[in-house]
Amino acid sequence: MANDKKQGPIRYGMVGGGRGAFIGGVHRIAARMDGEFVLVAGALSSNPERAKASAAELGLDPERTYASYAAMAKAEADRPDGIEAVAIVTPNNHHFPAAKAFLEAGIHVICDKPLATTLAEAKKLAGLVEKTGRVFVLTHNYTAYPMVRQAQEMVAGGALGDIRLVQVEYPQDWLTEDISASGNKQASWRSDPKQAGAGGATGDIGTHAYNLARFVTGLELHSLAADLDAFVPGRLLDDNLNVLLRFKARGTAPAAKGMLWASQVAPGHENGLKLRVYGSKGGLEWVQADPNYLWHTPFGEPKRLLTRGGAGALASANRLTRIPAGHPEGYLEGFANIYREAAAAIRAARIGQPPPHDVIFPTVHDGVEGMAFIEACVRSSRNDGAWTKL
Repeated sequence: MANDKKQGPIRYGMVGGGRGAFIGGVHRIAARMDGEFVLVAGALSSNPERAKASAAELGLDPERTYASYAAMAKAEADRPDGIEAVAIVTPNNHHFPAAKAFLEAGIHVICDKPLATTLAEAKKLAGLVEKTGRVFVLTHNYTAYPMVRQAQEMVAGGALGDIRLVQVEYPQDWLTEDISASGNKQASWRSDPKQAGAGGATGDIGTHAYNLARFVTGLELHSLAADLDAFVPGRLLDDNLNVLLRFKARGTAPAAKGMLWASQVAPGHENGLKLRVYGSKGGLEWVQADPNYLWHTPFGEPKRLLTRGGAGALASANRLTRIPAGHPEGYLEGFANIYREAAAAIRAARIGQPPPHDVIFPTVHDGVEGMAFIEACVRSSRNDGAWTKL
């Protein structure tokens, strides 16, 4: 065929994300927001009929609608106009085998979190990414909100001084009752250890909270003490976690401490992700429900409101800002920013170059650390909250 793999929009395929799947639609919106990607192939469901119907709704060529990710990886790798990247938006247990199949086929991977169902699988993927040299992007989308990038740059630049305290929380209420018993597919697989892995809320939203804290502060975790609960009777995986965090010391500053709370049984909360960071010179607070604002309080001075695209916005925030200040940007734009960063990395890979220095995205190594966090939380909780190293 005439099309060359190194020309035009980035051709991508999708594994999972068919009818009834929330996150697949989010990925598709994010991928097309900046015109960098075009969806040309899919293995959209493990159910062949649903896969075909979903592909037809999206206008995919029937010849590029596959019954399995394995068939898709092989066929697309052999096509002159085959996909350059794949988005994996399945339940957790398919992340590892699907990513492995596409990496081995020489195809870049954009994968939903968590990376796998076990730390051992995650480490194998990291080794495969290094071996193949393919771009691997993990969609911790909150790291791509402009004011989160602003917070990261401020911390790195010393605006808060030595970091002392980190508090992060992510409460939801949608699993307060056992809705999986009534056939809710999204709840069912998240409550099934065979599909979700060892962590319930820990893997689903606790990893988001942990990743956000790590991203903004740049701190490395030394150890944690976790208390995990499954409050809903009969639920096999945790729906609430309270975690104390001890970070590694940096330089002559005392080691920072932290607290992480995530819950899916907290009535009144929808997606209440919040981060607070306190240092020797001041503090920062960011709330995902109001993402265009970042509160900065220099010690001994009045609290200051920094706004996306407004006065005081830094270059790291402005490069991910699409519209003028005062017009809300949020979840979909944050996801799209991850895809924009992925596109920059893939375009650089087309010509054998590394991504530009200001391109930032969560990598397979963030995924490995996320799995280490999950497994450490589970071990600690089973050991009555004992301090546990990653």
